Amino acid sequence: MLHEVMAPDRALPWLALALACGYLAGSVPFGVIVARLFRLGDLRKIGSGNIGATNVLRTGNKVAAALTLVLDAMKGTVPVVVFLGWGDLAAQAAGAGAMLGHCFPVWLRFRGGKGVATFIGVVLGLSLPAGLLVCATWLAAARMSRISSVGALAAAGLAPLWFWTLGRIEAVLTVAGLAALVWMRHHANIRRLIAGEEPRIGTKRP
Repeated sequence: MLHEVMAPDRALPWLALALACGYLAGSVPFGVIVARLFRLGDLRKIGSGNIGATNVLRTGNKVAAALTLVLDAMKGTVPVVVFLGWGDLAAQAAGAGAMLGHCFPVWLRFRGGKGVATFIGVVLGLSLPAGLLVCATWLAAARMSRISSVGALAAAGLAPLWFWTLGRIEAVLTVAGLAALVWMRHHANIRRLIAGEEPRIGTKRP
């Protein structure tokens, strides 16, 4: 494992590589690509303008939305799994890079998505049991509220707790940092939730 066989000064370049590879994977704008393949138009000019699965769903195409959700999650999981062979720290760095790539993709002038699906993909890669609890949290909160952002905020907010509870203490700080990023990216949603103006799942925006 990387952190076991290499000194910190030698490990840092590999952690930087993991972060960079994660960023490149995360920066692939699958929502935009899928929307074009399904001839839905420029996703950045539809609904909220977000490049994630929730906005794809607002087009009414559930298949395209589901495909975007899976692909956005995979670009979080794959880098983590690939770099697990170099140690847990490398896997965490790759996951962090994937989140940064999705939220701030260089190809879209750093205007990316909110990172929910990619966040779920990352936590599934870091710990399958904890990741499944995060998914269950999202599903339960979204189902009860019928509001996607409520599910996302609940899942991200409780993710560090699930990792702590299951004994993955070494990943709690990274997961907490990524969860904070998800909350920051949802600042507009939080304002609308407080005002009672947040749209429900499946609602189309003009």
